Amino acid sequence: MFIGEQGYLNLLKVILDFGEEREDRTGTGTISAFGHRMEFDISNSFPLFTTKKVSMKNIITELLWFLQGDRRGNISYLLQNNNKIWKKWVDEDNNLGPVYGAQWRNWPSHRYFRNPYGGYYVEERYIDQIKKLIWDLKNNPYSRRHIVSAWNVAELDDMALAPCHLLMQFYVTGAGELDCQLYQRSADMFLGVPYNVASYSALTYMIAQVTGLRPRKFIWVGGDCHIYKNHIEQVSTQISRKIYNPPVLEVAKKKDIDSYNLYDFKLYGYESHPFIKGEISV
Repeated sequence: MFIGEQGYLNLLKVILDFGEEREDRTGTGTISAFGHRMEFDISNSFPLFTTKKVSMKNIITELLWFLQGDRRGNISYLLQNNNKIWKKWVDEDNNLGPVYGAQWRNWPSHRYFRNPYGGYYVEERYIDQIKKLIWDLKNNPYSRRHIVSAWNVAELDDMALAPCHLLMQFYVTGAGELDCQLYQRSADMFLGVPYNVASYSALTYMIAQVTGLRPRKFIWVGGDCHIYKNHIEQVSTQISRKIYNPPVLEVAKKKDIDSYNLYDFKLYGYESHPFIKGEISV
């Protein structure tokens, strides 16, 4: 078990010291370890890492874009907010296909009904997993089915990039607290994971607000946890840095998950070391 930002740094060191050198899809090469877990207390502070500067604006604009549920995966909203995270994967129309938010909010489904005059007819519909999750958290809090999946096997080939962080599960305690556990099949530990930890923690805050719960824990589970070979120097620098106290995130109270905008998120007390640049492997 790796706890908090120190746990994250410890996991980086474990991967560097004991990981396996592997070839990868991008051709860059990685040092990889399989199956690790980190836990973050989000009840009174927010896990935005301090050993390098992380852009909260990029995290929130990406999260709000996911929640729009666009089936095209068009990144115009991101570009309007100077967020270029996804720019290297889009097609000529700035589309990524039905990634993440499309599956969260508009998972395609078909129902077959018998036609009284013979044969069957098909009803096409789209499932909003986020709205269903919120309804279930309010009405059946102790269910073990509070799950949202982005891994739609039928549409993987239509996506510019198959989902890395692919499944989240929520848990309500008897004291009215909300936990979120994320499973990430492929984890770019230097560039991606700091964003993923903060993004899903922010989403947990939002869902807690609209369901009348209090955020408690964010748990991250990684499958292939890797450090790209062209990030080794940067990771070594980050590991050597002192950790500052985590910031506090204040999220506006809303009744509807779709009512949030960028200005509903206020970050206080974020002190960090400088940004560390690393090339993205595509």
